[in-house]
Amino acid sequence: MIDQLAASLNYHQQALGLRQARHEVLASNIANADTPNYKARDMDFASELEKAVSQGSPGGASGGLSLARTSERHLQGEGPPTGAGRSELLYRIPDQPSLDGNTVDMDRERTQFADNAVRYQAGLTIINSRIQGLKNAMQPE
Repeated sequence: MIDQLAASLNYHQQALGLRQARHEVLASNIANADTPNYKARDMDFASELEKAVSQGSPGGASGGLSLARTSERHLQGEGPPTGAGRSELLYRIPDQPSLDGNTVDMDRERTQFADNAVRYQAGLTIINSRIQGLKNAMQPE
């Protein structure tokens, strides 16, 4: 039962985690807008989400740590992935090169930051409504 609940929320959980990671990357780009030779980074959200959902799904190869079970009745558990980074960061190709080698385009970064924030908030709203629906389904009438 618990594994079915976790599986039903897996997609949204993975999406929120990746949105949060992307938010940190975009904030880093904005913070380093005046740093010479700083290269702006971002991630391909769709491919990273697909990879995270397939790895985080029950029965999928998540690459996490296996937990020892002392009884066959215990749930199969896995720890977080052991890889250094959760997502692959890509370099942005600048529209217009700068003299100091910095590739941060503040207009693009602000737009991406705001878009990611709105999508993160929408994801929170969706997952809250799913949890509320599950709670309502479990309540006796």
